[in-house]
Amino acid sequence: MIEIKEIRKSFDDKEVLKGISATFMSGSCNMIIGGSGSGKTTLIKCMVGLHEVDSGEVLYDDRDFTKLNFEDRIPIRKEIGMLFQGSALFDSLTVQDNVMFALNMFTEMEHSEKLDRVNFCLNRVNLENVNKKFPAELSGGMKKRVGIARAIAMNPKYLYCDEPNSGLDPKTSIVIDNLIQEITDEFKITTIVNTHDMNSVMEIGDNVVFLHQGQKWWEGSNKDIKHTDNTELNDFVFASKHFKEMQK
Repeated sequence: MIEIKEIRKSFDDKEVLKGISATFMSGSCNMIIGGSGSGKTTLIKCMVGLHEVDSGEVLYDDRDFTKLNFEDRIPIRKEIGMLFQGSALFDSLTVQDNVMFALNMFTEMEHSEKLDRVNFCLNRVNLENVNKKFPAELSGGMKKRVGIARAIAMNPKYLYCDEPNSGLDPKTSIVIDNLIQEITDEFKITTIVNTHDMNSVMEIGDNVVFLHQGQKWWEGSNKDIKHTDNTELNDFVFASKHFKEMQK
């Protein structure tokens, strides 16, 4: 579980996060949504330590990440997996070496053990016979799956996914959504997804936090969204005619 309490963050004289609190449960796909400039990317960066908060708490199973120094944060960082928006694979490394990267950095496992773990993760994301391929040889969907394999290589307790369906066709997006949900359920991970994709929200959004102008404007499940009278949320979610029809 991850709990954030009264998170505030400003850049110069602009307050971006205005006292945001939320709880993200383990074994759940927790979605953070909001328009451009709403603060969702800044919030994610504060939660993983890329930005330091001005005030507030980020609790990883009751451990306050914000109060720890760099060295003391390392054990928690090892428990965090990250799927980046563009997958962020190392072009010069093979798929196998990309997935093994964190294992090389943070573990003392024997090479055979690391290779077993890499193969397990690749099999779990339904990729076979790609170990020796390079990212340039993969489709967009395959790169995302390699990114997920790398993100779970350290067997994380917490998984962050930044726009996991960005640049993917609708069919592949569904595959990635299902994969994220399956892995979350299977390993009881606390998964947090930063997304603009309302299809993802409607499909796998166990808990949805909507940010507006740096504040938590609404929170609920994907089922609750269909029946909310929150004007700003409705304007955001049901901007297209398709989703307006779903609301009826």
